Amino acid sequence: MILTVTPNPALDYTVELDAPLEPDTVVRTDDARVDAGGKGINVSEYLQALGTETAASGFLGDPFGRVLAEQLDREGIESSFVPVDESTRLNQTILAPEGEYKINQDGPHVSPDAVSALVEHVASVAPPTLVVGGSLPPGVTAATVDRLASAGDWRTAVDVGGDLLAELDASYALCKPNRDELADATGMATGSVEECIEAANALRESGYERVVASLGGDGAVLVSESGAVFAEAVDAPVVDTVGAGDSLFAGVLSALDAGADDATALATGVAVASRVVGVAGTSVPDFSDVGAVRDAVTLHRY
Repeated sequence: MILTVTPNPALDYTVELDAPLEPDTVVRTDDARVDAGGKGINVSEYLQALGTETAASGFLGDPFGRVLAEQLDREGIESSFVPVDESTRLNQTILAPEGEYKINQDGPHVSPDAVSALVEHVASVAPPTLVVGGSLPPGVTAATVDRLASAGDWRTAVDVGGDLLAELDASYALCKPNRDELADATGMATGSVEECIEAANALRESGYERVVASLGGDGAVLVSESGAVFAEAVDAPVVDTVGAGDSLFAGVLSALDAGADDATALATGVAVASRVVGVAGTSVPDFSDVGAVRDAVTLHRY
């Protein structure tokens, strides 16, 4: 079972416009959706759709936290969150003809008691794999993530910012930076695939068993003690990039949980992401053809 922890979850409000945004002009639409969001939650939603057992946790505050928990319950995702006094975030994505606009809130303040309660909850579940994903709200630090990773005998995977990846001191089974985060974590160039592999290897040597780096339209790389694998991106229509990295992460985790090797896990992640970018928001698409797409992913070993 994979337990995800989202320290700073959000309700994701996505609206699609037919007309461009202009100052002092009202643009109307009836194309909008609200999703339970945050990296860990997104990963749990994709894991469930891929048939991998999962549960979600983190911090929630009303009123948006209550709505988020109710949505997870409707989706059949087991969850248990630690309550905080301030409201959970409402993040907004506007899909306009001229491009995407994103507005993300910082999140509620989390007390030391709430942090301790979350560590105790994770220890009570004692999952084989723990995933910590997303930004950190006020009151949660790199030391909190290390504390979660070190509180029991589980494998911990993280998807956090590059600066935070460089701060973490515990041992981690896997991390998933994007290209910019990989550069931030290492201070190295990431312009080419070869440079990304070199930077990912440097990051792995700092305390990560595997590094999976998403490279946008170029694909993704995975490095481990066994070497490096580069997967080319799948040619697929792109509606919205929200959730693309989270779905790649989920695909890799699901495959590794099932005993796949590195190359198969990376190809699975790329295949899952290729389906997610074809839908708006963090809604979960049909994954019935993921196996066929995975088998067609072009892989290069280094």
